[in-house]
Amino acid sequence: MHQFLVSTVAFIVLIGVMVIVHELGHFIVAKLCRVRVEAFSFGFGPRLFGVKYGGTDYKVCLLPLGGFVKMTGENPMESEPVNDPEAFTSHPRWQRILIGLAGPAANFILAFALMFIYFVWFNEVPAVQVKTTTVEWVTLGSAAANAGFKAGDGIERFDNVNLPDWEQVYEHLKLNANQNVAVTVDRDGASVPLTLHVPTDARNDDFDLSDAGLLPQYLNGPIQVSDVEAGTPAAAAGLRAGDAIESVNGHPFHYVGTFAAYVQSTGNQPIHLEVDRGGKTIPIVATPEKLDSRWMLGFSGNPIPYRNEPLKFTAAWKKSTVFCDQNSLLVVDVLERLFTHRVSVSQLMGPVGIARAAGQAAEMNGWFPKFALAGEISINLGILNLFPFPILDGGLILLLAIESFLRHDISLNVKERIYQAAFVVLMVFFVFIIFNDVSKLPAFSHVKP
Repeated sequence: MHQFLVSTVAFIVLIGVMVIVHELGHFIVAKLCRVRVEAFSFGFGPRLFGVKYGGTDYKVCLLPLGGFVKMTGENPMESEPVNDPEAFTSHPRWQRILIGLAGPAANFILAFALMFIYFVWFNEVPAVQVKTTTVEWVTLGSAAANAGFKAGDGIERFDNVNLPDWEQVYEHLKLNANQNVAVTVDRDGASVPLTLHVPTDARNDDFDLSDAGLLPQYLNGPIQVSDVEAGTPAAAAGLRAGDAIESVNGHPFHYVGTFAAYVQSTGNQPIHLEVDRGGKTIPIVATPEKLDSRWMLGFSGNPIPYRNEPLKFTAAWKKSTVFCDQNSLLVVDVLERLFTHRVSVSQLMGPVGIARAAGQAAEMNGWFPKFALAGEISINLGILNLFPFPILDGGLILLLAIESFLRHDISLNVKERIYQAAFVVLMVFFVFIIFNDVSKLPAFSHVKP
């Protein structure tokens, strides 16, 4: 219930901001072009309260899911005003195209502004940073193991990305579900080419790097034990808070998440630990037990430490630009793979999926997950609204461009038929996306094939 409430509130806030900023873009340019804006609404449904000023009703409505701008004469399915110089249809086509472009442009500006604020004010970085994309461990029998990955490999190229970070590796795993990906790793100073067959599960929302068998190195140094739960195998073996685990069955792990994934592969086999306690090395043998359906020893490690390292104006500008460029290209890459049938439409995320992601980001430590998710969604909203599909801004722009080429308006009856057909297609697609989202929820996992 807690997760549902957090996801719901986070979704309403996130989508509300994204849509209001989008509509604000239309509103500002419409006002500059002297188009009459009848209403600027936050939310949908019955009007709760508001104020009328300058011929516009600024209102708050009952359903807080975004908002809208209502311009006189903008709907082709309504009768067009005949002698109204302030109507949308009475203005030159180039002005109407600018109004259509303003919404997506506002989303791009918002994404950039959010990331710029993050990099200028926060820019959280690991206190101990491993800058290379280094593999700490490879799960036995996994896709990565079958591809030939080894602990200590540094990824030089993944798919079509040179020197990727782990976020880019993850994104391209998702894009290549059930496909082969070319990878080049640095192994002891030599470049080694590998071919990774990405698991089919990569299309699922809960897929992570460990599901492909890749355990990243995030930290240097041994695992620091912060707490040992009483009555667990770790406590029985003599592990204590403050211990530093230098090796696990001879392997030097640095991050407790990697250790936890390794334990899953060993099952209930005894694990030999080399522990540093006050400068002395102490051998400890512990046998994992099933706790909450997972093999565990029963201790927690210190989380990855982060510190704020705000960037100067120029550096923050560059980082924000790179973020927007990479995510814009990722959207284009996804769409290209959709049309070439290399990515399934079932991998797309709809409102329920966005709500889950928003809830998870809201509960994560640090500010980056929150700013990054908002920026990514804003970019996606901007790009998708530029699609040349009726009802979307891109469809309006396309029709205006065609009318400019023909030098006369398209028949209102033709426009009505186009918009009616587009509405039906959009609703069918929306229902499919909702169904697809719901089917990915943990509660429905038992009905998956």
